[in-house]
Amino acid sequence: MTGNGGGPVEGPLSEAPGPRSPRPRDAASIMLLDRSQAHVRVLVGKRNKAHVFMPDLHVFPGGRRDTSDRRLPWDGDMHPAVLERLKNCHGQRAPESRLRAIALAALRELHEEAGIAVGRKNSGNTTLPFLPDLTNLRYMARAITPPGHPRRFDTHFFALFTDEAGVEPADVRDSRELEDLRWIDVNDVSAVRMPDITEIILGDLRASLESDASLPFGRPVPFYYTRHGRFVRDLL
Repeated sequence: MTGNGGGPVEGPLSEAPGPRSPRPRDAASIMLLDRSQAHVRVLVGKRNKAHVFMPDLHVFPGGRRDTSDRRLPWDGDMHPAVLERLKNCHGQRAPESRLRAIALAALRELHEEAGIAVGRKNSGNTTLPFLPDLTNLRYMARAITPPGHPRRFDTHFFALFTDEAGVEPADVRDSRELEDLRWIDVNDVSAVRMPDITEIILGDLRASLESDASLPFGRPVPFYYTRHGRFVRDLL
């Protein structure tokens, strides 16, 4: 499911449209990367079997953007190249507050699902006990859930290196949202069951790391969606 340049690549992995498919909601996911060992590892956790969306599968921490995410105080802002890529997705007139809220949702969800705070402590009476630092987020991929699912999300995937964020890999902990949190080698995911799109985006991550292990901020972003019942990969 890879292609060259900016043209779409189509494949058979999508589902047929449902009769009343819900509108996709903004969501964000974090590929938290540990490069302290011989091979880069990524954090994944298993969604509870009671979840309607992707139960019993291992995924990256993440979730939908809440309305309140626009009002979250933050410390460091997104890299200009990341903001520009997000504008390429949603249009140059898209409010920066909405685009920033997507990135803030990613860090909020990482804290809620894995107990990891990226940013300095915040003693004020706010939603989060820390001020999210968006400085080191790389924008890696965008994927829209195909029609036919009971939940649909327009998910933006960000990457973050633990050493840049001041995160200790041993500090992650399970939550009600994500169980069996574990670090897996990005080159070997055989120990867990993942959604197809998660494996595809991991493949993109591997290719990006092989091209430049620093993951430059302004890299092209693969965009996955369905068109006329076909699975499409485009570049933003």
